[in-house]
Amino acid sequence: MTHPNRSAHQWNEAYQQAEPPPWDIDRPQAAFVELASLWRGSLFDAGCGTGEHTLLAASLGLTAYGVDLSAVAIEKARAKAVERGLTAEFEAGDLLAVSLPDAAYDTVLDSGVFHSFDDADRARYVSVLTRVARPDAVLYLMCFSERQPGDWGPRRVTEAELRASFASGWAVERIDPATFEINPLPDADSVDAWLAVFRRES
Repeated sequence: MTHPNRSAHQWNEAYQQAEPPPWDIDRPQAAFVELASLWRGSLFDAGCGTGEHTLLAASLGLTAYGVDLSAVAIEKARAKAVERGLTAEFEAGDLLAVSLPDAAYDTVLDSGVFHSFDDADRARYVSVLTRVARPDAVLYLMCFSERQPGDWGPRRVTEAELRASFASGWAVERIDPATFEINPLPDADSVDAWLAVFRRES
């Protein structure tokens, strides 16, 4: 759930603290575990953090590739892959700038990245996902919902914003209320989220 609108240095610092950041729960999100049997082919994990979802995909036999802005998070992801005897590829880089092949992925994951972009970069980010997804590829996306109270953390996203952002080139399969699991904070141990599934149109 690394947030690209902050600098790589800031997110490296977050991963270097004695206590893990709220989003780095050292396991995949339960909502994604429930959907993992639907993942197929070549998988791209956008903003993979320390790699839990990428490694889940690898454990299921998928070709899995994760990118994150934080080099420290990527180092941790690679170490997990070695420890677990899994084969997955990880790269540190800016999702808006890193070199990615066109129409290369059958499955795309976003666990807590979409909500971090401002309006201009949100459009650029969606363009990246649209470009790298093959026809009929499926995108699984979780983001903060406007139902989440308070103003801490990333911006809240409405269902209408999700639909508008993916109106071109994608078909909406579902957008459902969901829960982000986080490491407990003083005033929260989970976050209200949206779980969206989009299919790339031919």
